[in-house]
Amino acid sequence: MCRGNLPPAHFLGLTGFPEAIETVFPQTQVQLCIVHLVKNSLSYVSYKDRKAVAADLKTIYQAATEVEAEQALIAFALRWDKQYPTISKSWLNHWSRIIPFFTFPADIRKAIYTTNAIESLNMTLRKVLRNHRAFPTDESALKVIYLAIHNISKKWTMPIRDWKAALNCFAIEFEGRFPM
Repeated sequence: MCRGNLPPAHFLGLTGFPEAIETVFPQTQVQLCIVHLVKNSLSYVSYKDRKAVAADLKTIYQAATEVEAEQALIAFALRWDKQYPTISKSWLNHWSRIIPFFTFPADIRKAIYTTNAIESLNMTLRKVLRNHRAFPTDESALKVIYLAIHNISKKWTMPIRDWKAALNCFAIEFEGRFPM
């Protein structure tokens, strides 16, 4: 479902979720998933233009700084807005949820550019919880969640790319908030 020039809801994530997270955890920085931004953007593009559009989008999210990313987005708009005006508008409408990405060093960016792992975990938990109509106690729900996470974790064989370097950067970036 689209609202005006905004992209489908799956691109935006859960409505109100970022605000809820920021309310509960005021120091949190919320950003949109770069992979989903690109995927959604390409859904507007004809097959013959996909590679070129994807390459131009790459210049945005691989920019070294927010300023460079904004310049790349402007260049993208100048090149593609006549054919695909919704792409740059979507990126601009959500820019405040994209730019936190550019404050991090490259090692952290490699670890956080996608939310696929989190979404996979959430999907599995929803599936497990949906199979139980009701829980007699909160403790029983927690046990089901614990067992589901325990079973899911057995499938986690491939570590996040460059995780050790990202972990070191997280420890420095979030000193005092990062468990050692």
